[in-house]
Amino acid sequence: MTATRGQRGRFYDRASPGEEEVGRVREVELRAAARELGVSGVRVLDYMDGEVDSADPAAVGEIAAEIRRIRPDVVVTFGADGAYGHPDHIAISQLTGAAIALAGSCGRAGSPDSPPVHQVEKLYWIAWGGATWARYEAAVKRLVSKVDGVARQANPWPDWAITTSVDATAHWRTVWRAVQCHATQIHAYGRLAELTEAEHRAIWGTQEFYRVFSLVNGGRERETDVFEGLR
Repeated sequence: MTATRGQRGRFYDRASPGEEEVGRVREVELRAAARELGVSGVRVLDYMDGEVDSADPAAVGEIAAEIRRIRPDVVVTFGADGAYGHPDHIAISQLTGAAIALAGSCGRAGSPDSPPVHQVEKLYWIAWGGATWARYEAAVKRLVSKVDGVARQANPWPDWAITTSVDATAHWRTVWRAVQCHATQIHAYGRLAELTEAEHRAIWGTQEFYRVFSLVNGGRERETDVFEGLR
């Protein structure tokens, strides 16, 4: 599930052909990337790019209804800082947390014919540590966004706060193929295509998370699988 079609994002290195066309192309790219990753379905909520933080509160019910429909054990979303301060990422983190609470309660979620209540067992935030961010930004670029005249940038999570580190080395080629599907965006990151296999493996081969809550496990020992306690 994704919140927007990225209508106001970059479009190669050219002037935007308009929000409708950019959104159409980016949705095609999104679905192509999902196929590469083996994702069986993609739901676009169709909020306006750059305005998710001002979306109608009914958005919580819409996301909750989708959670009830899919019935996931584990949900992964952006952290409270939106990775690098992106307002849409921050908003979707907040909306997702609220939707999980609503999906597991007897409150109304979405339409009157919303699926039955569903309790998510585990919630994770993306939580890259210092070494991971350093590798990524060295290969791509320093991620900075300007919001309300103030520059925001990525702040790595301290290593002790990362609860989960998943070894994805066997899948880095799949991830890289999925990334390449987003051609309108990665054009600005031309150096990616020049990386060696070892550099690609270093970027995509480890995924780090913060376990926000779990109903099935706990403790300080770092997890290696977001499904720990469920398998």
